[in-house]
Amino acid sequence: MKILTSAELPQENQSNLERMFPEDHFTFCNNMEDAEDHLLDTEILITYGNDLTEAVIQKASKLKWIMVIAAGVDKLPFQELKKRDILVTSAKGIHKAPMSEYVFFVLMLVYRKGKVLIENEKNKVWTRDIQMEEITNKTMLIAGTGILGREIAKIAKAFQMKTIGVSKSGRQVDYFDKNITFKEMDMYLNEADFVISILPSTPGTKGFFQYKHFETMPEHGVFVNIGRGDAVSGEVVLKAIHEKEIFHAVLDVFEEEPLPKDHPFWEEENITVTTHLSGVSPHYFDRALDIFSDNLEKYKNGKKNILNIVDVKQGY
Repeated sequence: MKILTSAELPQENQSNLERMFPEDHFTFCNNMEDAEDHLLDTEILITYGNDLTEAVIQKASKLKWIMVIAAGVDKLPFQELKKRDILVTSAKGIHKAPMSEYVFFVLMLVYRKGKVLIENEKNKVWTRDIQMEEITNKTMLIAGTGILGREIAKIAKAFQMKTIGVSKSGRQVDYFDKNITFKEMDMYLNEADFVISILPSTPGTKGFFQYKHFETMPEHGVFVNIGRGDAVSGEVVLKAIHEKEIFHAVLDVFEEEPLPKDHPFWEEENITVTTHLSGVSPHYFDRALDIFSDNLEKYKNGKKNILNIVDVKQGY
């Protein structure tokens, strides 16, 4: 079985794959440009996903499985994939530890005045005249109740928070006190101290958060976006901050990345910008390739119970 990677993998992970599957032939490349020469006879392709084009899919005539070692798959050429019976899987779930840690880090950064404390330390300012708040016993609304949403809700329970999960179906999910549909969200935003967006980029989620949603939130509310930048317009967020509809916005993802240096987000006191790194972890490759290895065993044994299958018709 010929397995090709266009994603640059650490040498240790390459060696582990070859050791675990000695009967298979691995070709490790650092980018698609190098990998293209090997596409013709490749059965399995490991990729980050953003280097896949219609031309690549067409050239890989023997391709049967694409493993995207990322959680997001919105950059895939779905129109071309629909024409082929190719299995597509993702590394969904590998970010649950670092991204859930990030959520509570930034909430405490905002409520416990982390920026002020760091600035005071830097300037050797001794003062206790700082208005701090607590995140304990607050209400958190999470848009997206998958693996990551459940992990965030689980940790929120350690802070005695009330958790509201929002999803397309509104189905009951562990660690949420209440699960509602997207259409019902407006009725609960007025009690949400924290709104966390982990929405993917799909036709149904682009521009999902509107100004009316921020108008409904409490004035002390905090909005955190770690899903995709196109879930909310930057102009909407700026207006909500300027009009004091919410207290603070923490943004790790943006409509345009990198965020331009002249973007007003950088200068807003009540907007915290981080550079699409909430999922960064030293364990990234280990976790992603654990999913691949598990799925490779299942692939060889009849393709039953394969994890993280992407619905190419739905686009996620």
